[in-house]
Amino acid sequence: MNKSTSGHKGDKPSEGKGGHRRQQTKPQKADTWSIDDFPVEPEEGKARFHDIGLRDELMHAIADLGFEYCSPIQATILPHTLQGHDAIGKAQTGTGKTAAFLITMFNDMLCHPLEGERFVGEPRGLVIAPTRELVMQIAADAVDLAKHTDLQVVTLIGGMDYQKQLNRLHNDVVDLVVATPGRLLDFMGRRDLYLDHIEVLVLDEADRMLDMGFIPQVKRIVRATPRKEDRQTLLFSATFTQDIINLSQQWTYEPVTIEIEPEHVATDSVDQKVFLVSSEQRFRILKNLLRGDDAESVIVFANRRDQVRRLHEKLRKSGVSCGMLSGEVPQNKRTRTLEQFKSGEVKVLVATDVAGRGIHVNGVSHVVNYNLPEDPEDYVHRIGRTGRAGASGTSISFASEDEAFLLPDIEKLLGDKLECTYPPQELLD
Repeated sequence: MNKSTSGHKGDKPSEGKGGHRRQQTKPQKADTWSIDDFPVEPEEGKARFHDIGLRDELMHAIADLGFEYCSPIQATILPHTLQGHDAIGKAQTGTGKTAAFLITMFNDMLCHPLEGERFVGEPRGLVIAPTRELVMQIAADAVDLAKHTDLQVVTLIGGMDYQKQLNRLHNDVVDLVVATPGRLLDFMGRRDLYLDHIEVLVLDEADRMLDMGFIPQVKRIVRATPRKEDRQTLLFSATFTQDIINLSQQWTYEPVTIEIEPEHVATDSVDQKVFLVSSEQRFRILKNLLRGDDAESVIVFANRRDQVRRLHEKLRKSGVSCGMLSGEVPQNKRTRTLEQFKSGEVKVLVATDVAGRGIHVNGVSHVVNYNLPEDPEDYVHRIGRTGRAGASGTSISFASEDEAFLLPDIEKLLGDKLECTYPPQELLD
């Protein structure tokens, strides 16, 4: 049986829980757009979105976004998930997995609209992700894909005003909630949100949630949703450790397993440089680098919050226009800083890896690893912030005497040697 069309859909109670006011299901928007307005020629070895049976409302949004052919993970996983099957996907950031699970959820909701009354605080779909920035990015992508529908998307993240998020949740019936685990549990604990009508559950970056200690919280959340046989569950992880495999067996029902290795772990559009420097030289080199004409938009990564804070302060005192993204910065300020960086108002962003995961900004000219990351996967994520959307970019990593030992593991993941050189004299002056 296709679980996404099984009996739990539409089995609504006769009155809302916890005094929730009732809402009528809204009709879908009328749309005069036709698939004929979006011609895409068949191409050998590529799967068109036209060929997988998506609703016209979704195809219209896909056309607006300029997507013509499925990425490898989309082409592999969508034929299964669109039929309601559970899936476990091994995929890096940037492979198109977000669009894959959002298309799955929205297509199902559009094909199976709920009849009769619905209640606020009872979403049909839930995406859990480990960081605020990633949640916001997923929600932004969801809004883009749902723009020609009446499907409602709500974001729940810590560090933002609870009442404002509650108002958004209770202004109308909600179809999709995208949330961090802690804030989601806050809403559940206050009985402002119920998960017993979830039809599709997505767990994104499961390995990162494991690393960050979120799994006990996620287990509580999963227990509040329908049985795994009565919901569709999609789990994505960049790595398949034994812990992740064990969790996926607990949470999914007869899943298909998709493993997509990136064609190149490090993108060809990024010129990677490693400078052998002393700890004392790093700041001077960074300052000279930022003064260069080609350093138009730069993200500087450090490993810890205190390192980010000190570096941000030193750059500001040196007259560099810069913003800071780390877990200790309030969420509203992080959001504002990211918007300033996207608009070009701020030229330099200093960030930790947790904050950096959700940065999807085209036009970043340089990524600087002020500290080499301790996890080789983070190196790949960092340099992937540049060289996006067909543009070229530059990554510069500082390898000082106390961090150079991290290079071999990074090279092993890349499958390639990184050429280490001394910085040019103009950066040392």
